[in-house]
Amino acid sequence: MPSKTLPETDYFIDISDEICPMTFVKTKLLMERMAQGETAQIRLQGREPLDNVPRSIEDYGHKILLLEPEKNNAASDAIHVLIFRKDA
Repeated sequence: MPSKTLPETDYFIDISDEICPMTFVKTKLLMERMAQGETAQIRLQGREPLDNVPRSIEDYGHKILLLEPEKNNAASDAIHVLIFRKDA
């Protein structure tokens, strides 16, 4: 479990078993169906998705609210939880 209680979000996707570019494709499809101000939680794993997905979300003008490992003291290639808000 994450180090703290996660806030409720409007959407959730698990892309932890996906590889790039599918991690971005699924994230972009999620962003397209969200309304401004809605939030989403994404479960992801691996160095490349961990670098690319948050950067892509920010490039589209949205706000990363949380990015942390699912388990305390997890390695960088462990499953992470990302929460963002659609701002644009």
